[in-house]
Amino acid sequence: MMTRKLNVVPFVSVDNMMKLVLHLGVERVMTEIAACIEADFRRWPLFDKTPRVASHSDVGVIELMPTSDGKMYGFKYVNGHPKNMREGLQTVTAFGLLADVNTGYPILLTEMTILTALRTAAMSALAARHLAPRDARTMAMIGNGAQAEFQALAFHAICGIDTVRLYDIDPVATEKCLRNLKGSGLTAIACKSPEEAVEGAGIITTCTADKQYATILTDNLVGAGVHVNAVGGDCPGKTELHRDILLRSSIFVEYPPQTRIEGEIQQLAPDHPVTELWQVMTGAAAGRTDARQITLFDSVGFAIEDFSALRYIHGQLQGTGFFEELDMIADPDEPRDLYGMLLRASEAEPGISAA
Repeated sequence: MMTRKLNVVPFVSVDNMMKLVLHLGVERVMTEIAACIEADFRRWPLFDKTPRVASHSDVGVIELMPTSDGKMYGFKYVNGHPKNMREGLQTVTAFGLLADVNTGYPILLTEMTILTALRTAAMSALAARHLAPRDARTMAMIGNGAQAEFQALAFHAICGIDTVRLYDIDPVATEKCLRNLKGSGLTAIACKSPEEAVEGAGIITTCTADKQYATILTDNLVGAGVHVNAVGGDCPGKTELHRDILLRSSIFVEYPPQTRIEGEIQQLAPDHPVTELWQVMTGAAAGRTDARQITLFDSVGFAIEDFSALRYIHGQLQGTGFFEELDMIADPDEPRDLYGMLLRASEAEPGISAA
């Protein structure tokens, strides 16, 4: 835990987040975030839980994702605007805050665009470690956008994947991914179709951006014994998998009230059985039970995962210098004399009056 002055808040900018992640190592960061997420999932009942607060428009969504474990409170602001890519902008941007429940004072403000990519990939690989075939060494990555390299590297570090088969409707995205994965220790193979990408893959990850009901993965592409990591279906009206895949799969989710609104299972009846992943981690429910079972992680992202990522970053900052101190909290000598603090500021600054 960082020691700090109460009237300033450590702020991690995009530049400092990149420096911190590179200083620690990308795969190490995702592995350690995954460990934090698992630790928090194992104490799931302690957390406040609510579906994210979403404001939808014709072009995207803006969301708040809050939670607390009773000692710390965290939230993330995040958007999802697929049309941004055509305008040269990020599809997803985010920032987050961590606060001390005892005082209500914020203790960390940070960018979360990069951190969300790291957290999402860490969560995917963590789920696969509990659900995927133990001998899986090849993953199909369908959708080679901003999340693809993070997913590939997380599965390499956490699940032992050594080969990733890449497909995107835009060959430029696949070329970008191939270029970025050089020297990573992964064998990356460009594929010309989803059918080619899934050949020999024990894990299939789908991660596309279009906000629509889509069939990125058809039923015939998913054979017995495969683990499907469905990342891209993450808001109402946006899916990637054919419904028949869901009907053949054992489905695992983060928080059912949110996933039934936003995930692949929005295609199914409201009472279709699913298993909460935290129960698998604690041993309260079974994960993969036989070699021919199709397991499906219907990932939409949940606030506890962001809380874990915020908690991790806060714990890594001490002594690094990869943050700035923001003067965010009014701190009068006498807590009740906030206006007096304002008057004293006018006296200390020539030319500024309290009129």
